[in-house]
Amino acid sequence: MRFNTEEDKIRALASQISVLLLDVDGVLTDGKLLFSSSGEELKAFCSLDGHGIKMLLRAGLQVGIITGRTSTIVENRCRDLGITLVLQGQEDKAAALQSILTAQNVSLQRVAYVGDDLPDWPVLEQVGLSFSVPSGHPFVTKRVAAVADFPAGGGAVREICDFLLEAQGSEADYLA
Repeated sequence: MRFNTEEDKIRALASQISVLLLDVDGVLTDGKLLFSSSGEELKAFCSLDGHGIKMLLRAGLQVGIITGRTSTIVENRCRDLGITLVLQGQEDKAAALQSILTAQNVSLQRVAYVGDDLPDWPVLEQVGLSFSVPSGHPFVTKRVAAVADFPAGGGAVREICDFLLEAQGSEADYLA
């Protein structure tokens, strides 16, 4: 993971996170939008990322989705992983963040967000801990707290989940 600020400070912030929010396209997927000849949308998700999300949920953290697009594929993937905080079709991601803060009764300092592009910036600049992926827009990757080494849709979310678990002292529970 590449840190844009002091690693010790980021680890201290990570130890306090109780909610991890994720963008979908370009974070949980590689960002490609695939459509079949019949118009059916296709997405590929990484099993490593899915397992990382399940580990966070088992450790007692909440995981949520804020995405600008709407897709039954995302709905199904979230159900499979146990993610119940799912806000799709959110052009105003900052407003979606506020609704999650209210519903979960959590402060901004306890929220981490992973985004990759300019529509994510209004959330990234507010939360307690911000992450991106290597393929993210340079405006974002230069300003977030840290950028994953693994690619979007290929382990970046797992890397961030592992980092959060380690910072909170929970990673040993999942290595046995």
